[in-house]
Amino acid sequence: MQRRSLLKAAAALPLAALAPALGARVVPPVSRVRPQDPQWPDAASWQQLNAEVGGSLSAVQPLFAACAQDAAEGACRATLASISNPFYLGDEAAGTQVSGYFEAWRCASSAYVVRARGTADVVAAVNFARRRNLRLVVKGGGHSYLGTSSAADSLLIWTRGMNDIALESAFVPAGCAGQVAPSTAVTVGAGAMWIDVYHAVTSRAGRYVQGGGCTTVGVAGLIQSGGFGSFSKRYGSAAASLLEAEVVTADGSLRTVNACRDPELFWALKGGGGGSFGVVTRLTLRTHELPEYFGAAWGSIHADSDASYIALIERFLGFYAERLANPHWGEQFAVRPDNVLRLSLVSAGLNREESRALWEPFFSWVRSRSEYQESDALGAGAKLARTWWDIEGNHNMVPDPRAGAPAGHGFWEGDQDQVGAFLYGYESLWLPAALLAGESRAQLARALFAASRHKEVGLHCNKGLAFAPAAAISAALDTAMNPQVTRAFALAIIADGAGPAYPGQPRAVVDEAAARADAQAIARATAELRKVAPGAGAYLSESSYFGADWRQQYWGAHYARLAAVKKRYDPEGLFFVHHGVGSEAWSADGFTRVG
Repeated sequence: MQRRSLLKAAAALPLAALAPALGARVVPPVSRVRPQDPQWPDAASWQQLNAEVGGSLSAVQPLFAACAQDAAEGACRATLASISNPFYLGDEAAGTQVSGYFEAWRCASSAYVVRARGTADVVAAVNFARRRNLRLVVKGGGHSYLGTSSAADSLLIWTRGMNDIALESAFVPAGCAGQVAPSTAVTVGAGAMWIDVYHAVTSRAGRYVQGGGCTTVGVAGLIQSGGFGSFSKRYGSAAASLLEAEVVTADGSLRTVNACRDPELFWALKGGGGGSFGVVTRLTLRTHELPEYFGAAWGSIHADSDASYIALIERFLGFYAERLANPHWGEQFAVRPDNVLRLSLVSAGLNREESRALWEPFFSWVRSRSEYQESDALGAGAKLARTWWDIEGNHNMVPDPRAGAPAGHGFWEGDQDQVGAFLYGYESLWLPAALLAGESRAQLARALFAASRHKEVGLHCNKGLAFAPAAAISAALDTAMNPQVTRAFALAIIADGAGPAYPGQPRAVVDEAAARADAQAIARATAELRKVAPGAGAYLSESSYFGADWRQQYWGAHYARLAAVKKRYDPEGLFFVHHGVGSEAWSADGFTRVG
């Protein structure tokens, strides 16, 4: 209660009086200021900002600064040993969860960082950046595949330290009394990680909140991108559960937005993309009833010929359409170039016996045919849902090994290859549920086989909301995401890369020939799927850096509405991210206005 009272008091401060009135005519800057420019703030100005934020301003050291002089030095070796730990990367001002994207971006340190501890720090940093015409970056967990958590010569607002979590038994959004029924909810600081939210809501309180599958993702970034987790097929997108947000807009105003206050800005924050409309500092999310069980199905099947592989893919698509296309089943299956079908699905609301009985017909069919072999044993099961994110006794979770790390901090073993990865290419497209019916199913099977000749294709069933409950689909349609997500049974992801290649990292050399070859293979695989899914949209958090039609792919017909919100709340374009709303008015680095 004390924290909420303080926030309300801060919201009443006349912060906007120091900035142009919202919607007032402004003359946008032609370019942002860099450290070598004479307009760059002098030392006294930075000292003044540091005083305003209570000493939380500092210069940013590159992640591998300790290796510049001596790669054998202890601090350098310690950094090298830590970059496989996503918690470490998230705790470093210069850290990003992937190290770059071939011919697109490389991890780059900001000039200065405000390690925000509260909303007042964010307000001060936003006002300073606007008045001084600085390139601004906002980072929570640093998980952006498109490089939006990183920019050289910038001021970084880092919300990692804003991680309070409070459960709400009967939450009513501000100004909505009598219009919106009370909800069980959780109020979360923007920089909190999902692992901490899951522990508070599920492990301790026995409820569920729709968040991300990767445990170290920041809450605010996921919500603003739309957001999917393992159980989205049951609960819908993460953005659809947003009840209220606190956001600092470009004029320095602190706003509490919801369906009753600033409803257009509230809508834009639900899937319109992070870092485009303001700095989100707090979110309140609806919580849901927790089923007794969460479960999984797993294994890999090898086919001994191309013909038998196509038949296997089509058979599984039929099984999926008949038995799995419902709110119970999410996560993914994949078709691989070595004629292997890999299963890695999760379930909600089924016990062990129910799960095994459901899968038995498909498993028996595979085992009865000599052309198929289990390269990894097939199986299905379930466990108590409250224990899903427990580390103890869970071989699928990797604990944070650092001394003093919170006991509950762990990440899924399957996410290990993403930590620090250098991406060669990344594509996604929503596959409509209509492809599962009739002759379209055989066409999809052949397209998946053709795509797999170039690259592995992962089909993430939890990231397509077709077959979700009607309420989840309706809520998703009230977000800024491309409505295609509600008609898709899966998001196809085709991507590849190599190990970490941070600037200054010893012996980290990008194999350009391999990167270019992989990027071309990814493009060819994607082209095969576009033959059966022309005009398919993409999920902005997991997509190509180079997408030419990104406005249509990410948001469809919603883009014009989002652009209007951007113009109203950020007319000068203070907030810039690659392929974000309004970014077409700026150069690729966000420093020079081009339109």
